Amino acid sequence: MQFELTREFIDHLEDAIERGDNAFIQEYLSEMHCADITAIFSELSLKNSRYIYNLLDGELKAEVISEIDEDDRLKYLKEATPQGLSELIEFIETDDAADILNALPLKIRQETIALLNDKEKATHILDLLRYDEDTAGGLMAKELIKANHNWTVVQTIEEIRRQASKVEKIFSIYVVDDNDILLGRVSLKKLVLASDDTKVSDLYEEDLVYVESFAPDEEVTQKMSRYDLTAIPVVNFQGKLLGRITIDDVVDVITEQAETDRQLMTGISENVEFRDSIWAITRARLPWLIVGMAGGLLGAKLIGFFEKDLIAVPAMAFFIPLITATGGNVGIQSSSIVIQSLATSTSLEDEVLARLWKSFLVSFLNALAIATLVFSFNVIFLGFSMATVVGISIFSVVILASFTGTVIPFVLNKFDINPALAAGPFITTFNDLVGIAVYFTVAQMLI
Repeated sequence: MQFELTREFIDHLEDAIERGDNAFIQEYLSEMHCADITAIFSELSLKNSRYIYNLLDGELKAEVISEIDEDDRLKYLKEATPQGLSELIEFIETDDAADILNALPLKIRQETIALLNDKEKATHILDLLRYDEDTAGGLMAKELIKANHNWTVVQTIEEIRRQASKVEKIFSIYVVDDNDILLGRVSLKKLVLASDDTKVSDLYEEDLVYVESFAPDEEVTQKMSRYDLTAIPVVNFQGKLLGRITIDDVVDVITEQAETDRQLMTGISENVEFRDSIWAITRARLPWLIVGMAGGLLGAKLIGFFEKDLIAVPAMAFFIPLITATGGNVGIQSSSIVIQSLATSTSLEDEVLARLWKSFLVSFLNALAIATLVFSFNVIFLGFSMATVVGISIFSVVILASFTGTVIPFVLNKFDINPALAAGPFITTFNDLVGIAVYFTVAQMLI
C-alpha cells in the first residue's frame, strides 16, 4: 500500500514521540520505504527527526541517511562515534559512503574507515575520496560485476554469484582483460543461453559507452540520457575499469543542476531552501535584487532624459510598462530555450549560427504578431501616429530582446560561466533599458 503523508499522521507520530512509545514508532516505520521516512523528517522538528532516526535499525538507518539531503546529514551524524559510523557504513554502497564521510572531520573519517570490517570496502572508499564530487569519479560506486575475457561461462556464473553479494543491482557484466582494462560487456541472457565451456571473449560486445574518471558530471548525465543507460562504467586514462555510475546517482545530479539553474534564473545566487536561516536566504537573494534596483534607477534616469517628450505627449507614459515587460518576457523565453539546449547538447560549435538564425525567424514572427495587435488596438483609441510609434517600438524590442536572450547564454557558456546567470534579473534589467531607449528614440523620430 502506498504511503500518504498527512497532517493527521504527523500529529499521531509526534504524540507517540512525546509519550516515548518507541515500540510503536519502530514497528510502524520498519515497513516503510526510506524515502517516505525522509519525507516525514521534513515535516518534523530536527529534535523529533533525530529521535526517530536513532530508533531505526542498522540497515534502515543506513538507507535513510543515504536518502537525506547532503546539507542535512551532519545534523543527524554529529553525535555519532567512529564505531557507530563504521557499523552504519557496512550497509551503504561505497559511493554514498564516500559522500557521507567526505562531510565529516578528517580525524573521524580516518577512524571510521579504520574500523570497517570489510577491508576491501575501506580501500574502495579511500579511493573514492580522492575524486571531486562533481566528476565521474566522485559519482561512481566501486560495486560492480566484472568477468575476465578468458573465463568460461561456468567460471563467470560462479564469479557472479560471489560478487553479487556486494552489488545491490546488476545492470551489466563488464568484461576486462588480465590488467583490468575494460573490453566490453556481456548480458546475462547471453551467459544463460551459452554452453558451459563457451568463453566470455566469444560473447561480449565491444561497442560500449563509458566515461573517464575525471569527466564532469554534466558529461555523465548527457551520455546516460543520450544512450538511455541505466548504468555506465568509469575508466581511468589507461582504460582500466574503476567503477560504475547508476541511474539513481545521475537523477540526483540532474535534479541538483535543475534546481541550481532555476535559482540562478530567478536571481538566487546560492543553493538555499526555505528551512535555511533568514540570513542565508537574504544573502542568496539580495545581490540580484540590487542589480534589479540599479537597473530600475538607470531606467528612471534614462526616462528623465526624455522628460520633454513626455510633457509634449503624456500618452507615451502609458506604454512604458508594456515595452519593458514585453522585452523582459521575450528575453527570458529565449534564454530559457538556449539554456535547455546547452544542458542537453554536447556539440554546439557548428550549430550556433543555425540556432541564431532560427531564433531570429521565431522572434520576427512573434514581433510581427505582437506589433500588429498593439497597433490595431492603439490606432482605434489613440490615433495613427501614437499607434505607429508603439507598434514599431514593440516590434524592435521583441527582436532585440530575443537576440540578447539567445546570444548572452552562448557567450557565458563559451567562458565556462553558468548560462543560467543570463536569465532572470540580468536579461530583464538589460532589456528594460534597451526597450526604453528604443521606445523614446522611435518617438523622437516619428512624432
